[in-house]
Formats: sequence, structure tokens, C-alpha cells
Amino acid sequence: MSFALMMLAGMALDLAFGWPDRLFAAIGHPVTWLGRAISALERRLNSGPRRRRLIAGALTVAVILTLAAVPAWAVQALLPDTLAGSLLGAILAWPLIALRAMHDHVAAVARPLARGNLAAARQAVAMIVGRDPRHLDPAGVARAATESLAENSSDGIVAPLFWGAVAGLPGIAAYKAINTLDSMIGHRNPRYEAFGKVAARIDDLANLIPARLTGGVFALASGRHLRHCLRVMRRDAPRHRSPNAGWPEGAMAAALGVRLSGPRIYGDRIAEEPWLNAGAPDPGPEDLGRALALYRRSMALLALALCAAMLLGWPR
Repeated sequence: MSFALMMLAGMALDLAFGWPDRLFAAIGHPVTWLGRAISALERRLNSGPRRRRLIAGALTVAVILTLAAVPAWAVQALLPDTLAGSLLGAILAWPLIALRAMHDHVAAVARPLARGNLAAARQAVAMIVGRDPRHLDPAGVARAATESLAENSSDGIVAPLFWGAVAGLPGIAAYKAINTLDSMIGHRNPRYEAFGKVAARIDDLANLIPARLTGGVFALASGRHLRHCLRVMRRDAPRHRSPNAGWPEGAMAAALGVRLSGPRIYGDRIAEEPWLNAGAPDPGPEDLGRALALYRRSMALLALALCAAMLLGWPR
């Protein structure tokens, strides 16, 4: 069974269909299933002193990873080691690849922003970022959406495909469980700092290679800006608040010739983050369109890499 073919076919299915609204209404989505399980465990276990919360959070991670990976491993073991088995695996991997959704969410910001409809652009960007959109001017909206596109290309597409190509269905299922855990409980606040600590650290490890791979793919897709992208990544990514997000964001900033990250408002708090590609101008509405074009080229390169892996017979 070719894991590379499985992931490539999964990309094709997601590109063609996304996750249809009717299907979501009928059965939900694997991430929402995981989310309900995480919420139930968090409500039951996240209480008491810090040490108890740490242990409870680690137990939650173990339970959710088991719920995701073991059934995936069992199903994969039953699939025939044939082309048909790889294609059946692709159907199962399909909902865990957010290729089309990522593009659609950012395009929903880019369209009203290009028309000068700031209110609609703010409303759309609020769906994909955590910062307060009421304080964002057009450049702020473009910057937030571009950063989300860069970071979530790694978390939502490259990382699932990477772990799926390495380990098949258990790999992609385990990664999505880790990423969902981090997005729900891996926060540095009084409620989750202890309970979500293990989830956050495992997510950092799981994204270590994919984040740098995403930055490299963006750099390659930038064409003549390749060297500048690599230089900005090496210089600026270690300064980012996240050990991983600075790599794809830094490459995106350099490829577009804009600056990203920097200060932003979360609720009533101002986060003084350093700039990526400092000295460049803020992105504008046209740069968000260019970011989407870079994303499409990058995903095409990723598909070509999976094709090459498949033809070479690795991994299986």
C-alpha cells in the first residue's frame, strides 16, 4: 500500500469536493467528533491543584490519541495492499486534509477587502483568527489573513499529509488529534496552562518538521525570491512566539515582500510580537490575492513531491 498515493488521492478528493455541507449536517466531521470527546474529558478532569491538572491533561492526550490512532491502525490493517487499498485509504484520509477549506476561508476575506468592504472583510477574517477584528484596518485584515494562511497551511495541510505519508491512516489521524487537542486546550491562560501543557508540547514536536517543510515549499514556490525567503526564515523564525509558526509565516512574508506578525490585539490585551521581514510594507488587499496564488503553487509542488515519492515506492 502506498501511503504517498493515499495522501495524493486524499488531496484530490478534498480539492474536488471539500467537505460537503450535506455530509457535515448528516454526520459531522472527524475533528468535531474529537472536539466533543476533548470537551467531555476537560469538563470532567480539569480541576484541582496544578499537579493534578497536569496529570489529567496528559491522560486526556493519551485517551484522545488512542481513540484516533487505534481505529485508524485497525482499519488500515484490514485494507488490501493494492491500488484499491490505497484509494480506500484516501477516502478515509480525505476529511483530515483541509486543502480547499483553507483557500475558501482566505478567499472569503480577500474578495470584500479588494472591493473596499472593510466590514465584510473583518467579519470574514474573524472566522480564521483569534484577534479582535474591530480594531483592524485594511492592512491589518490583510496581515491577519495572510498569517493565518501561512500558519494553517502547515497545521491543516502539510503536517497531516506529512504524517499520513510517513505512517498512513494512523499517522494522519494521530496528528489531527494532537492538533485538535492543542487548538482546544493548549492555551496559556489560567484554565488551560497546566491541563493543556502536554498537548501544547506534543503539538510543537509534531509540527517541528512540517512547519519547516512548509516554509521551504513556500520558498520554492516563490521562484526568484527563494534565497530571500530562506534568509528571512533563518533570521526571523526563531524570534516568533511559536517555535514553528515563524517558518511558514517568514517565508510567506519574504515571498510577498511584506511584513507579518508584529503587535496585535487579543481582547483587551496588546501582544507585542516582533516583525517578520521587518522593514517591508504592510500587506494590502492585492497582496492577499498574491498570497493565495503562492498557496496554490505551493500545494501543486506538494502534490508533485507526493507523486515522486509514490513513483519511488516510498513510503509504504
